[in-house]
Amino acid sequence: MTSTAQQTHLPAAVLWDMDGTLVDTEPYWIATEYAMADKYGGTWSQEHAMNLVGSALLDSGDYIRVHMGIDRTPQQIVDELLDGVVARVEDEVPWRPGALELLTDLRERGVPCALVTMSWQRFVAPILAQLPEGSFATVVTGDRVELGKPHPEPYLTAAAELGVDPAACVAIEDSNTGAKSAVAAGCTVVCVPHHVPILEGERRVFADTLVGVDTDALAALARDT
Repeated sequence: MTSTAQQTHLPAAVLWDMDGTLVDTEPYWIATEYAMADKYGGTWSQEHAMNLVGSALLDSGDYIRVHMGIDRTPQQIVDELLDGVVARVEDEVPWRPGALELLTDLRERGVPCALVTMSWQRFVAPILAQLPEGSFATVVTGDRVELGKPHPEPYLTAAAELGVDPAACVAIEDSNTGAKSAVAAGCTVVCVPHHVPILEGERRVFADTLVGVDTDALAALARDT
């Protein structure tokens, strides 16, 4: 039987960013960054925090080391950040409006989904544990790729593992860094800005929210690029 996902009007797959798109964990990261600055006598700002949205964790760790001015290695910084945000996520997962409903509809319509995040597996695991089994056919985390967003490797990896052409996929992103990665991989990107702005560009279409966006509406948005 031909699946609904194989019908020409639907994407071959939907590739989801996580932080700020599926879940609103950016406040957790920022709170942990400020706590680290207090702990080690560093300095931090909201501007610095926003500069890290969507970035690979070790790149973020190096940025924090330099701009926070603390005597910790990037790896030590990342490990401590993860400890803080994992503890917060285990207490409560802050889902983004409309995300769970769209993910459920995609699953029911037979459209495979991948999670493509620069967060590491030990942070992703407690979030996945709150979702129905099989919500994502594959999960690409920052510790699984050599080059993080904005490089296309994360999205190319997800499409390859799903066995689909990236050009036939729709990515959902909330940051310019993530949108650049998805576009470079060949995907159409539905941009839902949240904490940081996303620039206009080729193969980018914008939505204010995922509330009320089902599989057909997502496909229609993607066709508007």
